[in-house]
Amino acid sequence: MSTYISDSPTHFEFTARHRMFLLVGIALGVICLGMTWMVDDEFHSRFWSNLLHNSVFFTGIALMAGFFLSVCIIAWAGWHTVFKRVWEAMSMNLLVGLVFMTIIALVTYMHGNHLYHWADVKSYVAEDDQILIGKSGFLNKNIYLIFTVVFVGLWLFFMTRIRNLSIAEDSDGDASFSHHHKMRKYAALFLPLVGFSSAAMIWQWIMSIDAHWYSTMFAWYTGASWFVSMMCFTVLSLIYLKGKGYYPEVTKEHIHDLGKFIFAFSIFWTYLWFSQYMLIWYANIGEETVYFKERFDKYPVLFYGNLLVNFILPFFVLMRNDTKRKFGSLGFVAGVVFVGHWIDFFLMIKPGVAINTHHAMGGHGDHGGDHGHGAEHAGEHGHGVAESVGHGAEHASEFVLGTTFPGFLELGTMIGFLSLFILVFFMVLSKARLVPKNDPYLEESLHHHV
Repeated sequence: MSTYISDSPTHFEFTARHRMFLLVGIALGVICLGMTWMVDDEFHSRFWSNLLHNSVFFTGIALMAGFFLSVCIIAWAGWHTVFKRVWEAMSMNLLVGLVFMTIIALVTYMHGNHLYHWADVKSYVAEDDQILIGKSGFLNKNIYLIFTVVFVGLWLFFMTRIRNLSIAEDSDGDASFSHHHKMRKYAALFLPLVGFSSAAMIWQWIMSIDAHWYSTMFAWYTGASWFVSMMCFTVLSLIYLKGKGYYPEVTKEHIHDLGKFIFAFSIFWTYLWFSQYMLIWYANIGEETVYFKERFDKYPVLFYGNLLVNFILPFFVLMRNDTKRKFGSLGFVAGVVFVGHWIDFFLMIKPGVAINTHHAMGGHGDHGGDHGHGAEHAGEHGHGVAESVGHGAEHASEFVLGTTFPGFLELGTMIGFLSLFILVFFMVLSKARLVPKNDPYLEESLHHHV
């Protein structure tokens, strides 16, 4: 078995300057969260929704890194091997995700926030909300807490095992490839686990904010958004590392392939966006149209901007073959699309939280009640119900910075979470060789070309 030897730096040096810069970013995030708490409403809905937004977004990126690495292992793929440590390091942020999502789950369990209307059992039972009563077997605080801890914990366990085997492969030089065979077994177990559990968590973490609404395509849609964001972060990381003298083995062909993934899955994300919207618009059932009507009427800039940033920009820029090999063009698109999908999650979460907060403040007595009962009779009244349901949130959806559009506190919080993500990423990346020297597919990756 050949051993890879290179004159380039074998390990990433996580310097004090890196650490200081990222700690400043984390401090900015903490300050913004603190300021959000102080200027917030009585239920601190902006604080908790910002925490949920960023926790889910960055946890999903870490999950997608591990998921796609496992896909490559199962598929016997070799093109990614030279930089697979980047995905391994990204996936270790699942530990951070486990911490933050457990905090949110515990606070929800203790009824310390109003992110989810279904968490207020006394309220919807008193209103005789048959939709939430019917969903209570899945949407309840016990399932939310248990699923969050168990599933995110399992994701972290499997990715830790795969990474440890990958590192052990460097030092052992096992000619029988026993480490790689073990990685393949773990990856084979990990993939179906992620396939089923990620959908369940997306339903609980995000879709259940709008508890009367549901979509069979929502888990695919959210997963595609996570995946594109993960690929964008991968491209930006490799461009940065190559600029610092690391990864000379990563060629324009590797970058070109990553650019193709951003291009292809941006189109796939748009297909899911359009299909979900078109089918609901065409059926015109009140309990389904309410979700899009709220966003269409009250969040038009984000609603249309979503397509502009996350589809039109990457489609027309990356359509040309050469732009996917140009670090400047691809890096620009990756940065903009990364922020674009962060805003996409903002649009998924904030409108429903605004409605739930309005409901908790007493709005259910005049408007909020229409949300539950209007949807119950949606089959009888069609589009008219969508109007009455949307009317229930009209006061909750007036323009408020941080609720209907990201404000400085939201951007600062995102910078804090991003800095923490990069901090963990750099720390993990620095603890092993950048290029795995004994991986059986390394030679294929080093000589990769289209």
